[in-house]
Amino acid sequence: MAKIRKISEVIGKKIYSDNGNLVGIVEEINLLDNKVDGWRVIVSRNSEINKTLGGARGVIIPQNFIKSVGDIVLISKEAIPIKEEFSLEEETAESSIESLE
Repeated sequence: MAKIRKISEVIGKKIYSDNGNLVGIVEEINLLDNKVDGWRVIVSRNSEINKTLGGARGVIIPQNFIKSVGDIVLISKEAIPIKEEFSLEEETAESSIESLE
């Protein structure tokens, strides 16, 4: 049986992605029609979200990405946008295409 928690008990808990990386701390929970709609999170300076969004101080994570709430909050890694890096293979392919033109 799942333990029901009060919103006030969740404020200040650390949030981790399901691959073990610290995301931040719960600042506030957004409600819509008496249901949890999203989680406002203060982003940790060393988190993946901070690196991806270029210094974001906070984000809102939709409720559907929350996997578990206990001593910590666990979110799905899909909630974190991935910064696509320009790979060396793509650079080489573009260089060869430009040389053909």
